[in-house]
Amino acid sequence: MVMMKKTILLLFCLSLVSMVCAQTNHRKMSAWVWQVCQEQTSHEGGGRGGHPARISSNGHVPELCAFVRIEGDGEQVLASQGARMLDRQGDIYIASIPLNRLQTLADEPAVSRIEANRSHHLLMDTTAITVNALPVYAGQGLPQAYTGQGVVVGVEDVGFDLEHPNFFSADGAQYRISRFWDMLSADTLESVLYVGADYQGEEAIRALGHSRDGVIMTHGTHTLGTLAGSGADTPYRGMAYESDICIVANAVTEDAEFINPDDYYKYTYATDALGFKYIFDYADECGLPCVVSFSEGSGQDFRGDDILYYSYIDQLLGPGHIMVASAGNTGHFMTYIHKAKDEPRAGARVRASGTTASFTAKSEQPFSMRMTVYDEGAVVAVKEFSLDQVMGAPDQQWNDTLTTDKLPYYLSVRAYPNCYNEAEKVLEGYISTVAKMPDPEHPGDSVKVYLGDVENITIELLGEGAEVDYYKGSGYLHTWYDMTGLQKGVYSIHSPGSAPNVICVGATTQRSSYVNWRGESKTYPQTTIGPGKGARAEYSSIGPTFDGRVKPDVMAPGSFVMSSYSSYYYENNDPDDIVHFTESNGRRYPWGADTGTSMATPIVAGAIALWLQAQPWLTPDDVKGVLQRTSRHIDPSADYPNNKDGYGEIDVYKGLLDVLSLTGIEEIDSYQPREARFDVSHEGLLTISFNSPPAHQVQVALFATSGVKVLSTVVDSGQERAQVDLHSLPKGVYAVQLTTEDASIKGSTLIRR
Repeated sequence: MVMMKKTILLLFCLSLVSMVCAQTNHRKMSAWVWQVCQEQTSHEGGGRGGHPARISSNGHVPELCAFVRIEGDGEQVLASQGARMLDRQGDIYIASIPLNRLQTLADEPAVSRIEANRSHHLLMDTTAITVNALPVYAGQGLPQAYTGQGVVVGVEDVGFDLEHPNFFSADGAQYRISRFWDMLSADTLESVLYVGADYQGEEAIRALGHSRDGVIMTHGTHTLGTLAGSGADTPYRGMAYESDICIVANAVTEDAEFINPDDYYKYTYATDALGFKYIFDYADECGLPCVVSFSEGSGQDFRGDDILYYSYIDQLLGPGHIMVASAGNTGHFMTYIHKAKDEPRAGARVRASGTTASFTAKSEQPFSMRMTVYDEGAVVAVKEFSLDQVMGAPDQQWNDTLTTDKLPYYLSVRAYPNCYNEAEKVLEGYISTVAKMPDPEHPGDSVKVYLGDVENITIELLGEGAEVDYYKGSGYLHTWYDMTGLQKGVYSIHSPGSAPNVICVGATTQRSSYVNWRGESKTYPQTTIGPGKGARAEYSSIGPTFDGRVKPDVMAPGSFVMSSYSSYYYENNDPDDIVHFTESNGRRYPWGADTGTSMATPIVAGAIALWLQAQPWLTPDDVKGVLQRTSRHIDPSADYPNNKDGYGEIDVYKGLLDVLSLTGIEEIDSYQPREARFDVSHEGLLTISFNSPPAHQVQVALFATSGVKVLSTVVDSGQERAQVDLHSLPKGVYAVQLTTEDASIKGSTLIRR
């Protein structure tokens, strides 16, 4: 799992205690904007350290892309500070702000909030996992009548192979990516976009071959294939395989090598939001409904750093505009500690895969925290600090150091009110150490340090009568002797999946093994993926949100999902995790399977694309209503919705029947036949083919979407196929119901005459 950017960037913010912007206005800024303001201040002269003003290599002050909430004429306010308006939704502006004007912009009375943060990280397991060639996710056998045609599907992601056969029609004749914005493109000479460049039409897009980061990333090739791929010569067809495709390659932590340092602050959540708008604008230009799939995210916070982000997204969404995002992959970690009022303490051991672990703790009552360092069971250092102590420190920020015979440990903590509940106060901070220490076995050499491995570190919540909540940021929590309160997975939903009107997707799992293209069998630990058979995947993040709402909204298979990979990425990688190659135009295009809520998200987006084809004006609330009425309850004993499963696992077909108002017809089953296939010729002849001849008579009935039965007939037992003449019926969509004693044949499907 890639480390969360919001957490890491906050660490820098907390450490810059000597660089202070105007106290009266820094609370108008999100934590990272405040950090950027402080950094800029430290580079200015005039009594602020004597450093030269920060300028870029081309002589210009770097600019920050941020959300700004402004009352009145916001465009004029921005212009007065040398800032450029990039977009506006209501009173929320996305603007490019010169770094040396951040403070003066915050000083403007009309400005109530400036918000930005670095881009998200990928919500996938870091190991690509593959299953055998059998499809493993619900909805692989799509209804005949709905394929995503007439719907725009958008993916904002990284690592696109633009010429993969999966992004052509099934016969290879039609290229399906219509619009592409590569935010990392260096070909910006004639671009009118804020960063990178966009490419329109087959010739321009295919000439690129891949997104700029497609040589080191493959994530977007996989998620786009799951959402909209044709499958080419494989059985790995995407959910909405005839949809119109619009994609955006954004920037994540792993893309840093492609970003000019002068442009570092241009790649933020606000830039990502411009990518969402780019996709919706293209759909509006075409007059088509649209669903956007986003398999990235970062942790939530109590600072309110996502307030404008969520508000901006909400104003993009509405009838025919749906957004789907991943829940996160930290459900199998210990993420939360709760200290009850009647408990003297609660806590856990703290570790990290690097040198730093971060945390957030909150309470309505005064409380303290204690950090203890143990060496071979003996206490070697202790540091205790209270909420009142940090609240009373300059700028409400407190720093200290613990030193043992082996290592120094640094504490940096900031206090502020909870943005969701002013009665609660929050302590947010981090524990860190040095990157290397002397090697005790080889004098003169050094060894890498992982926080909590050289010496054990615990964190405790203290306070008589205080109820305290502790949330893991970066790092890991483990049980420690008699300490209590540690819980797994809760409050781990990622942003923007946590936004109220974004459909948040968790993951179920089906299989725990696969066979690669070499014929080698692979397995994956059940402790991570869960028991399979449609159960919730152990890694899938758990709600509620930090402000107490139920999330995720829905689940979909996310373990071992088969789709396309970037051929450019796999040119220099060992392809042991690949199950198939497609040869085309002198290249070998790989197919494999990944695991994570990243993979579940495009499945749900694809299902919604099918629903939008049936009803183009669905709103986010409409979609949630369909999910509530039709999703499969994973745990029959649980109440729904809940913070593990949302409304349950998506049922693509049952949801489509609901959208078409066909679920009220008692004669129609809400599942499709497993052993029957349907085809309608141009002449209006319906052919029903059975995988094996039915042992019993089959009743065939056709229903119009109005619910009226328009045709009925009987197929005798023993026939491999049957034909029904539909030429007398008006053109349109019909439900075909097969009724028989053979359970594998019984069910309904949709056809188009």
